[in-house]
Amino acid sequence: MKIEKINRIAGLFVVISSFMAAQRPMSLSDCEEAFRNNNLQVLAEQYNINIADADILQAKIWELPQLSGQINAYNPEDKKAFDVGHAKGAQVTQLIYMGGKKKNEIAFAKSNKELAQLQFSQLLVDLRTQLHTAYFNLYYESLKLDNTNKQLGYMNDLLNAYRIQSAKGNVSLKDEVRLQSIVIQLNNDKLGINKNILEQQRNLKVLTGITEDIEPRLSDNEAKELLASQPFGDDEELKRKALENNADYQYYVKLIDNSKLYAQWQKSLNVPDLNVGAGWDQNGGTFKNEVNLLVGIPLPLWKTNQGNIEKANYSIQQNQKNAEYQKLNLETQVEAAFKAWKNQYDQLMEIKTTDLDNLDLVYIGMLKNFRNGNVNLIEFVDFMESYRQTALQIYDMKNEVIQSAEQLNQLVQTKIFY
Repeated sequence: MKIEKINRIAGLFVVISSFMAAQRPMSLSDCEEAFRNNNLQVLAEQYNINIADADILQAKIWELPQLSGQINAYNPEDKKAFDVGHAKGAQVTQLIYMGGKKKNEIAFAKSNKELAQLQFSQLLVDLRTQLHTAYFNLYYESLKLDNTNKQLGYMNDLLNAYRIQSAKGNVSLKDEVRLQSIVIQLNNDKLGINKNILEQQRNLKVLTGITEDIEPRLSDNEAKELLASQPFGDDEELKRKALENNADYQYYVKLIDNSKLYAQWQKSLNVPDLNVGAGWDQNGGTFKNEVNLLVGIPLPLWKTNQGNIEKANYSIQQNQKNAEYQKLNLETQVEAAFKAWKNQYDQLMEIKTTDLDNLDLVYIGMLKNFRNGNVNLIEFVDFMESYRQTALQIYDMKNEVIQSAEQLNQLVQTKIFY
């Protein structure tokens, strides 16, 4: 039977949609709002700041005054036990911190809070990047699925028609197998795409706390504007912004100050504290009902905290080296991420809009010409294989441009993209 008759049996272009669970259309800003309100990691990390506040409060608290007293156990003159009426006394003492101990302890506790806030900021950035990554991955995987389903719709109908005609002996089994190979490849593509979609949906559910499947709400025009934007300057400007704003790097810089405050606190612990109080004695002193001023201080015969001071000084040096490493690491990461984005952006921009439109026009034209018998099966199968690969690659290229821009956002931590 002629190709035209087979294609009439195959029918016109049919789109087969996969069965999809109920989905909630959400923009990226909708997902971010749900993330801020529902993400359990964010909610849990916030408690570290509250814990640091509690440490500051605790550092401000002084030791309680101590009350002590004595009573007579045995009066040898009157041979009387527990002669409370003639011999008793009491004392009240308060520990006075010397050498700025409390001030240094409070300063160290406040520095710990600043570190907790930087850790919280970095967590927000990392999780928000994961959210954006999952969102755009899902968007482009969904487009790939729609495109693959579109091709499968036609190819499955065409294959069924060839099976009928092959059974009747009107076409060769070889031609049926050629079509079958394209359908198998498309189904394999679909299997991988669906696997990726399930993974991104899982990620979005964990990040947003939303149990429904999320459908990215991003128009074609918004996606085109996003891809066409060039928000980045040169890599030197990005490095400067990253060093100013990157919370992970700022954490290591702040850690140097934190270790210096800790060392200062440990040094102050070597200064003896003062015990001051008052005592009353009924009959045990020089005078009856004697009231005395009490003062006590340890004798500084040796430094009792020398080991902790040395450890604190080593921590300063260690944190300085760590900060230098983090600076170098951040600068090289920014440079590499910028080059990756620029290469991917330039590569995508080489593909003109007219080229993409022509690709779709040729695809539609090829289907029409094959139905009309103007293209033989071998040419048609070769084109379909090429189109299948190209369509997936273009979606991946677009996604990679956005993902590399998101990586720069994560490093620079200034809103320069989307």
